Amino acid sequence: MDVIGLVAIIFFYVLILMVGLWAGRKTKHSSDCQEGEKTDEVMLAGRNIGVVVGIFTMTATWVGGAYINGTAEALYNGGLLGCQAPFGYSISLIMGGLLFAEKMRAQGYVTMLDPFQIKYGERVGGLLFLPALLGEVFWSAAILAALGATLSVILGIAITPSVVISALIAIFYTFTGGLYAVAYTDVVQLFCIFIGLWVCVPAALLSEASGDISRNAEDWLGSIGGFRETVLWWDYMLLLIFGGIPWQVYFQRVLSSRTASGAKMLSFVAALGCLIMAIPPVLIGAIARNTNWTYTNYEPWGNGTKVDSIPVDQRNMVVPLVFQQLTPPWIAFIGLGAVSAAVMSSADSSILSAASMFARNIWKLTIRPHASENEVIFVMRIGIVCVGLLATLMALTIKSIYGLWYLCADLVYVILFPQLLCVVYMEKSNTYGSLSGYAVGLFLRLSGGEPLLFFPPLIHFPMYDEVINDDGSVTGTQYFPFRTVSMVMSLTTCVSVSLLTNHLFKSGKIPIEWDFLTCVVNIPPERINLPRDTSFATSTDTLAMHKIRSENGMVNPLLLTANDSGLSGGSSPATETSALAPTDFTTRDYNSLERP
Repeated sequence: MDVIGLVAIIFFYVLILMVGLWAGRKTKHSSDCQEGEKTDEVMLAGRNIGVVVGIFTMTATWVGGAYINGTAEALYNGGLLGCQAPFGYSISLIMGGLLFAEKMRAQGYVTMLDPFQIKYGERVGGLLFLPALLGEVFWSAAILAALGATLSVILGIAITPSVVISALIAIFYTFTGGLYAVAYTDVVQLFCIFIGLWVCVPAALLSEASGDISRNAEDWLGSIGGFRETVLWWDYMLLLIFGGIPWQVYFQRVLSSRTASGAKMLSFVAALGCLIMAIPPVLIGAIARNTNWTYTNYEPWGNGTKVDSIPVDQRNMVVPLVFQQLTPPWIAFIGLGAVSAAVMSSADSSILSAASMFARNIWKLTIRPHASENEVIFVMRIGIVCVGLLATLMALTIKSIYGLWYLCADLVYVILFPQLLCVVYMEKSNTYGSLSGYAVGLFLRLSGGEPLLFFPPLIHFPMYDEVINDDGSVTGTQYFPFRTVSMVMSLTTCVSVSLLTNHLFKSGKIPIEWDFLTCVVNIPPERINLPRDTSFATSTDTLAMHKIRSENGMVNPLLLTANDSGLSGGSSPATETSALAPTDFTTRDYNSLERP
């Protein structure tokens, strides 16, 4: 064990921990919060994140240990063209800002799942929590796995204790400080990465073992391949772009912004920040690709055998190997501290996001609608511990960082993106369409198989390639863009089934009693919006048909007009709602109105 290196890493750990605990003190005490503010204070930092801190925390959330190690690993394997994630996720932030940031923040949601549960119902919306949870856990696991690989190489300590200790520290300050702690540690993280990596890159370039990357540019630029490889490349790129949007870790920062316009702007600036922060790991990957490793002390199997390139099973450790073999020890420790700080304050973001969704959208809105705010916060903190431990366990069992990075966006891309698009932009989307799209997307994605989880394909799509390995095992590759096709089919199903059920129910071709999910014409009174016109408050009979304010603090944005606001009962929707004039529905504060 390298004692000096261990002291250096402890210093960085203490720095992040102290910043997290200090930032956590900014969270208002429960006694200082009005009713309805406690969960906002912990989960969204009181919606008081300014533009500068917001940009830092948004950028730092993506630029973590997996971003650094995964980018260098991908460039070493396939050159710059094979390193898609930095470009894909940067474009994803831009698309998220254009399509969703301003709209979601303007509605005052607390989590990404709020619009689903408000429009489709608590239990159906809660079903979407499953792919969201898997995405956050996979992301956290990828980050922790990156740290374990780095510490084991440079410090000579086992992966398991390094991952466990790092996870426990991140869990501790997230548990105590909420989003304030996460946001401010992200600012420190970004400075540590920027300084640490840019100190290491020149030192590695000046090493005698590293070659001149400008003389072999074509090699590290790489190539995509033939037609099948190009199709697969675009499938992954679209996955990264649109699968990078429906994440609570993204929307937590959007929804914590002070203004809707600020939420949109921080997405755009963070996209540029992600590209800038990808430059050092890209250069590290290029340096490793042009290094003759026989000139170093690198012995991949520890038996005195040297190699001129890094073996396939150790390429997830490109960054720590460059630090260890091509830079002086004191510089390697700086780089190690940067990666470690990045890992902890990126893992905390995903852990907090998953725990927030569970506490609010599952516990509060589905299991215990009358739970107090203190109870919700308590459940969220229990969730932080559980999600952190689950991500730690997964980090110790799955090897490829970059493969895990892709996988964590897979289900989110296929299932959640079409759902988010429909719930935000399609007025007539309903629960029938949502469930149908969910089922179709999930079935098609699972049918394609997943080698990383040793899940065989149920369907061999066109261009399926099967190879028999030397040990007799069979490896198959789906070159067909089945992920994108699954997403498109999920979106198409959601739209078509929603429109069809709307037409059949509202035209009377299907009796309204058959609307068993109560989402088209047989809508219960408590799920109908309160109109903007406050003169309705004078009519007790009219107000009885409206729930003034739901338990989650928002009015249901079904965007129904007088002609399609079907109420419970057997009458025609048009005659049943004839007493209501067409009006503009809004999520405004109706606390001043008298409840019926």
